[in-house]
Amino acid sequence: MRSLLDLVRRHADGYADRSGFAPTPFPGLGVVRMLHPGELQVTVQKPLIAICLQGRKRVMMGTARFDYGAGEALLITADVPTTSQIVDASPAVPYYALALELDPAILRALSVEADLHPVNAAPIRIEPADPDVTDAALRLMRLLDRPAALPVLGEALLREMHYWLLTGRHGAAIRGLGAVDSHAHRIARAVALIRQDYARALRIGDLAAAAGMSESSFHQHFRTITTLSPLQFQKQLRLIEARRLMLTDGAGIAHAAHAVGYESVPQFTRDYGRLFGLPPGRDMRDARLSA
Repeated sequence: MRSLLDLVRRHADGYADRSGFAPTPFPGLGVVRMLHPGELQVTVQKPLIAICLQGRKRVMMGTARFDYGAGEALLITADVPTTSQIVDASPAVPYYALALELDPAILRALSVEADLHPVNAAPIRIEPADPDVTDAALRLMRLLDRPAALPVLGEALLREMHYWLLTGRHGAAIRGLGAVDSHAHRIARAVALIRQDYARALRIGDLAAAAGMSESSFHQHFRTITTLSPLQFQKQLRLIEARRLMLTDGAGIAHAAHAVGYESVPQFTRDYGRLFGLPPGRDMRDARLSA
């Protein structure tokens, strides 16, 4: 684990952006560095595994709270809204983590080859980092110093990392993502449609059809897997995107509200305050002062 921390530290220290994130050439794989405990961040996470290598982080889904630190892995197996916060970091001892977005296509292929069957599991869990997973991650990060090997070995190592996730201690929780006809896979198709067109009015019939379910069954399974109704999920996506527009693009409140599909700016302001704890104007001022 120490060797992986050293490689992640070097890459993050050299390439992390203002948010603390440093991508890698490998699809879905990135590293994170934070120098201070941070403000609450609200987002809708894609399925991923995040391995903490130094420091400590807290993630909340609804009323459930998950704390994890060095040597532990956070596993998110569905598109779920989360609130997260770095709770242990300093310039002398930063928070470092490696994060991999799970690739459903790779998981499906591996599930068929290994004859693995899905089971029901909570969408968020904390587990000790699996040694086979961290070993594959270590070999991936080593390739950053050998760019000629990236196109030859990178894809195979990513696939290996997914294999160890499927067959190791994390496997039971993520097998639904690799099953062609599981409820998780069906709901993921509907979630992808909402993500593509979050600014437009939802057509529940279209989403249910994409999931291959009746509308009543779709509502039930969508809430079970994401913890939200489709409308609540869309609203959170809209508000998160509006915050990004204001923070990173400098958009005004009204422009951001209309860009994500709101017709009423006062309604946008009320919904924004409920989700982020502050009205958008104050939130933007606090963010600028913090920066």
